[in-house]
This record gives sequence, C-alpha cells and structure tokens, in this order.
Amino acid sequence: MRLLVVNWQDRENPLAGGAEIHLHEIFGRLAAQGNEVTLLCGGWPGCPPRTTLDGMEVIRVGTRYTFPFRARSFFKRELAGRGFDLMVEDVNKVPLYTTRWGGPPVVALVPHLFGGTAFQELSAPLAAAVWLAERPIGRAYRGVPFEAISTSTAADLAARGIPRSAVEVIYPGIDTVSYTPCASERAAAPVFAYLGRLKRYKGVHYVIQAFAAMENREARLEIAGAGDYRPALEQLAASLDLGERVRFLGRVTEEEKLRLLRRAWALVFASPKEGWGITNLEAAACGTPVVASNSPGIRESVRDGETGYLVSHGDVRAMASAMGRIAGDAPLVARLGEQARRFAETFTWERAAGETASHLYRVLASRRPLQ
Repeated sequence: MRLLVVNWQDRENPLAGGAEIHLHEIFGRLAAQGNEVTLLCGGWPGCPPRTTLDGMEVIRVGTRYTFPFRARSFFKRELAGRGFDLMVEDVNKVPLYTTRWGGPPVVALVPHLFGGTAFQELSAPLAAAVWLAERPIGRAYRGVPFEAISTSTAADLAARGIPRSAVEVIYPGIDTVSYTPCASERAAAPVFAYLGRLKRYKGVHYVIQAFAAMENREARLEIAGAGDYRPALEQLAASLDLGERVRFLGRVTEEEKLRLLRRAWALVFASPKEGWGITNLEAAACGTPVVASNSPGIRESVRDGETGYLVSHGDVRAMASAMGRIAGDAPLVARLGEQARRFAETFTWERAAGETASHLYRVLASRRPLQ
C-alpha cells in the first residue's frame, strides 16, 4: 500500500505525546513490512522540513498553529499526484476534514475526542472553538471507515453520528520488553506515582488531594511531567502541608520513567476522559498496580480489583481509600502487580499493526472496482 498519514505532529515534536507514539509504533511497522508511508504533519521553529523516521518519509509544514491552514494547499500542490492508495487522518485534537481535500479515500484514526473536557483546560473561546470543530464529524466523515483505539472512543463516535459498524476498534500495544518488573527496585515504603502532562484536565489535583487524605504518613507521591498547571499543583501541595512527601520531578527520561514505575507501589491517574490508558499499561507491564478514575478509555486499561482499582472520577475519598489499601498491604501490591503484568502482555504493537494493516487492506479492496 501507498499510504499518506496526516497528523498535527510527529514523535520528534517537542509537544508530541501518546498519540504520536501510537502513530509511529503502528505505521513504522507497516513501513517495515514494505508499505510506502508518508507522514504529513506540522513542525516547530527551526525543525528540518523533511526527514525519515521509522522508515516513513516525514514532511513538516508550518507549525502547530499554522498547519491546519497550510496542510490542504500543500497536499494539492505537492502530494496529490503521488498516487496514494489511502489517506489516514489521525484525528488528534481538532479534525482536519481531509474528506474535503479531494485526495484518495480517507480512513479516520481516532485516539480520542475532547468534547466537553476542552472547557476544563482551555479558555472559554478556545474551548468553544475546539468543541465546535468536532461537532460536524458525523456529517463531514459520513461513509468514512474509522479506527478507534478503545470501545469508549467508538461509543463517542457513535454518539456523534458515525455508525458503530463503521468503527474498527484496534487496541494499542505496549512495549513489554523494555517495561518489565523488577522486585528489587520496589521502594521499601509506599510510593505513589503520577506520570503525564501537568494540565488541569488531567485531574492531578485530585491525586494530590487523595494522597493528602490518606492516613499513611510514610507514603510519598512523585509527580513526573511538565505543563502549565504545575505552579497551581505546587501551591495545592503546599496548602495541604505535604512538604517533602510530594516531589515534582519535571520531565523525565525513559530510563527515569522506567525506574519510577518500578519503584512505585501504584500509579495514580485521575483524568475524566482518555482515548486509552497507555501509561496505565506501561505501569502494568512493570508489575505496578494502577488506581484510576473510572472514566471513558481509562476503564479499559485497568481491571478493577485485578490489576488495580477504579474509582468514580473526582471522588477524592474513594481514591484515598484505594491508595490507603495499597499502602497498607505489600503482598496485595505484589499480587495485583503479577496480574497486571499478565494483562499487559496481551497487548502488543505487532498485533495492533497487523490488525491495522488488515483493516486498511479491507478498506482498499472495498474501494477498488471489480475486474
């Protein structure tokens, strides 16, 4: 297949996140299988306009802010004549409406949609713009086959007018070779970890409040990640008189991330909505339980009572109770961790890439005229 993949960012972008990791893990493998994959995306100041990543040709146009306005004209001018079989739009954050570009048949890949959660993070005018941009999806992508990374995202699409039968659910993979348990690295005293962006919508303030409400005073909370909500979170921790029991680690390397997940007694995640919960699976692969909000997307990456605990989103008391249960029972941590590792091993990038390739081949076959 000759595939044009369109996304706002590639994995080298300083603002790249889980959606970009997912894209490269899947389509890098498709490129390695002999498919021709070109990624059209936005860039950042000073970046090379073209490069090769994971066997894919990467073409960067504009920046995060100008890409949606320049991508269509660039496609028509530079790429429309290259004979792509399919265009895969990674609908990441705001749709680009590639169905209107006049190119090859479109397949929409959806990690997750913001919906009303945009109002928890963005200013009212910007949140309204994001919300409004998502509203026409049901009409603008009518007849387009979809791939979603969770049944929660598939249900979200169905609620927006996309027939559920048009949505193929393909769960992401997890690197169970790099992320592995190491019992000797588990901290002697309870350590809880948060790993991700420090944004208001991620609910990290609930994690800090639940930690403060927990009765175990020997426990520590380590928060890894960067974002503009960090000063407010630091103020919250100070107001709760948590002192050195809460540490803000900032952005961490992959090696530091692995050590954090291994030493933690549990990862704690309180987002109201995600496309999936890849960090939850990374923790599980390290044999570390997860305490998380029972939110769309997230609930599919944690098995309540088996690999960790799910609590109602925003219920600080319930989250504190689950954290306290883990902090007071090291054998429980080990048991949940063993089950979590087995659960994580069922998710592989090879399976995800294979299912993606099979779906794209079926789409392509359905659009070719009979001989």
